[in-house]
Amino acid sequence: MHSLVRLSDAHVVHRARSGGLFTRDRVYALTGADLTVAAGETVGVVGESGCGKSTLAKVLVGVQRPTAGTVSLRGRDLWAMSPAERRTAVGAGTGMIFQDPSTALNHRLTIRQILRDPLDVHTRGTRTQREERVRELMSLVGLPRALTDALPGQLSGGQRQRVAIARALALDPDLVVADEPTSALDVSVRAQILNLLLDLKERLGLALVFVSHDIQTVRRMSDRVITMYLGRIVEEAPAGGVTDGSRHPYTRALFSATPGLLDPIDPIPLVGPVPSATRPPSGCPFRTRCWKADEVCAREMPDFTAASSPEHRFRCHHPVEEGEATRDLVRQSNLAKEP
Repeated sequence: MHSLVRLSDAHVVHRARSGGLFTRDRVYALTGADLTVAAGETVGVVGESGCGKSTLAKVLVGVQRPTAGTVSLRGRDLWAMSPAERRTAVGAGTGMIFQDPSTALNHRLTIRQILRDPLDVHTRGTRTQREERVRELMSLVGLPRALTDALPGQLSGGQRQRVAIARALALDPDLVVADEPTSALDVSVRAQILNLLLDLKERLGLALVFVSHDIQTVRRMSDRVITMYLGRIVEEAPAGGVTDGSRHPYTRALFSATPGLLDPIDPIPLVGPVPSATRPPSGCPFRTRCWKADEVCAREMPDFTAASSPEHRFRCHHPVEEGEATRDLVRQSNLAKEP
């Protein structure tokens, strides 16, 4: 499988105004991200709020320029291209589905105009072919033709998200990045949208990057799962074994919080909030909440270690032992907290 998009040591640092008028804090939104997405695969991205998932998504589709590092699309450095070249490469090759369809769609445009817009901007086909493509897109995402001239405000949340998905697919991209695509929807509609995304991925041969808080959904939908903490990728593992095979304590804690119904366990408690992205801890950023942390963790950021499977790597000085049950980790973390 050839790589569609590759991040190499990508960093995103924002300047945020703090206490005084002239002082600005640096916000480390993404730090040293290395990631390759291959044609046709689904990569899930998990982590708590503020861990850099949305920043990673925006960097992958060229919406956010990294402060340092490179983003390659089909082997070409995205930010070395001219603005016109980059617009064409990103517009035609990638699509993005945002979290909330009610803010992502222009409320003054009809569904026809919303879906035609990318085709008009990139001058795809004749006028008749564009109209035909709009009908095709609506059919693809299961929207009735009667809604063609409706405004987004006349649609339900699920229908609006179908419009957003259709717009992301308008130019037939190879890569679609979905950033929390169901979190703003009713529970009853979520499964329909997730099944639609899976169906479209199979039918169109898409590569899909799926960002979500919903750990079990990510595991079900993905080939590979990326765990992020405080702007860093801390583990990358095959989805099939991520629940009991992940080696980073943070990944295990996340997955223990949504256990299977057949084997319920107490979750591994994560004590305290995620540290500030303006002042990340020294060494390993997870050490302030980890039951395994010691002086080495405070001193040094661990390098990536390869696990027994070639697609599995993690950053941890004291990883979970291979084959160690999550149930035993719950016991360990509780013992570590006892005085």
